[in-house]
Amino acid sequence: MLPEISEHSTTLKNLKVIAFTHKHVDLKDLGNLVICNEELESRLINLKNSFDIPEIFYIGTCNRVEFVFYGAHELKPAFVKEFMHKLNFCVPSERLECFLGQVTTYEGLDALNHLLRMSCSLESLVVGEKEILAQVRKAYERCRQSGFTGDFLRLVMNRLVKTAKEVYTHTRISRNPVSVVSLAYRKLREMKLHENPRILIIGAGETNQNIAKYLQKHRFSNFVVFNRTLANALALSTELNAKAYPLSELAHYKGGFDIMITCTGAPEAIVDTTLYQSLLNGETDKKVIVDLAIPNDVHPDVLQHYPTHYIEVSSLQAIASKNLQERYEELAHAERIIAENIREFIPILKQRRVELAMREVPEKVKEIRSFALNEVFASEVNALDANSRQVLEKVIDYMEKKYIKVPMVMAKDILVKTNQIDIN
Repeated sequence: MLPEISEHSTTLKNLKVIAFTHKHVDLKDLGNLVICNEELESRLINLKNSFDIPEIFYIGTCNRVEFVFYGAHELKPAFVKEFMHKLNFCVPSERLECFLGQVTTYEGLDALNHLLRMSCSLESLVVGEKEILAQVRKAYERCRQSGFTGDFLRLVMNRLVKTAKEVYTHTRISRNPVSVVSLAYRKLREMKLHENPRILIIGAGETNQNIAKYLQKHRFSNFVVFNRTLANALALSTELNAKAYPLSELAHYKGGFDIMITCTGAPEAIVDTTLYQSLLNGETDKKVIVDLAIPNDVHPDVLQHYPTHYIEVSSLQAIASKNLQERYEELAHAERIIAENIREFIPILKQRRVELAMREVPEKVKEIRSFALNEVFASEVNALDANSRQVLEKVIDYMEKKYIKVPMVMAKDILVKTNQIDIN
């Protein structure tokens, strides 16, 4: 629940977000709105110049495209439409119109709350996945280095990072994996495996691609890939630095294996006892089978007649569902942390506004001092003896420091009192 805050007394009202996310846009269509790194700078410069936007950064992931900026613009449909047209996306105008019907906009406090929820993965396709924070930080840093962000978005980004770290530290929202692939990998890591085991991959679809990338990331490197379509097997094997074969050659493979990972779209089991015996190639030790296919790729007779560590998709799905439910139960705790961070952030934002405004005070005071000594009271000062002039300089130095300090102290005191009124 959002705290009740009078945002119009702060620059928070100028925080704006234009978002296209998995909640309203089909994931396969989001790719049309992703901006590649090579074009990002020119497109954001065009936006800044066209709309006089002081600060902006862009976030593009597999399930969201968002533009975060600071400005007094009202996010009315006409503005959003012109904003998107200025980005020069290579999509037909009627397709862009469709995207405009799927946009979500946020302003002020709602924008801050959305960004905090997003960075804490409460807005993610899978709640609790930490990757989003790293993606947001990388997106911001890229735009910061290009000069697209300033002091305001710096403060916002610092608050996003602080809040996300608190949510991940003080809640269980990301503790247990919720994807079948990550659970399968965890099960594998719990086993006593050979040093760099031989991994036989059957099927080159998205599921096996993902688990293979997990394994490769953790220094597994001995792969061989079989797939019905050889081109797809070659694509995965190239990433893994492995050999690739068509599925039709599986019965003739004599390279042995320690781990079999299988996930095909076959309507019935493809690994029966005859094929399994052939793949063993005379080996008798206990093998690991990761069967992520629905229906299972490995026939039950294989498990009955051969010693195996068997990991199959239905048991992993049950664990994933339980873990996901536990994550959702942590939402209320995470939202309380977000609300508290919003309460903390408002006075910080106000204080920063005052600090920026007060930067000119020292120079103004010095100008007044110089004008007083050299113009207004020049003749009187020149008439003083050296000792008297030294005392006068000390008095003026003391008063100058106090005059610089006093307004800041008073301003901070006013901010504290104002904040108590604004936040209930």
